[in-house]
Amino acid sequence: MAKSLADISKDMKQIDFCTLVTHAPGGTIGARPMSNNSEVDFDGDSWFFTYEDRQMVADIERDANVGLTYLGSAGLKGVLGAPGQYIHVEGKAQVIRDKARFAEHWTTSLDRWFPQGVDTPGMVMLQVTAGRIHYWDGEDEGEVSLPDRKVWTEGP
Repeated sequence: MAKSLADISKDMKQIDFCTLVTHAPGGTIGARPMSNNSEVDFDGDSWFFTYEDRQMVADIERDANVGLTYLGSAGLKGVLGAPGQYIHVEGKAQVIRDKARFAEHWTTSLDRWFPQGVDTPGMVMLQVTAGRIHYWDGEDEGEVSLPDRKVWTEGP
């Protein structure tokens, strides 16, 4: 049975980290782990905090097309028998430097990486707006498209 955006949101809450994939210099691919805020319901937008001087920020400012890959706790067991949970989000990212926007998405769990909270020098927030979501859970696979979003026609 096809999943809805609400189903995907529920699945994503169970996954602690994702991999953010960007277009790096020279046509290469960049990938790095990012913490998923399970306190937020996924509505098609994902939010991540990082530092301005990270390569991913330069990658996104050069090419906003990104991917987010989530792997549920079953890991390779999903491939070998027990159902796993795999979600891939295709979308566009933008870099946000507005502290008021930081506060809207801040949780105390971020204090570990950003000790001065929303006032941490050099901190930025990444917003990834999904256009298409692919999923596989060992029993079902499919795609959720978000055609009403402007992600595919208007860049950040």
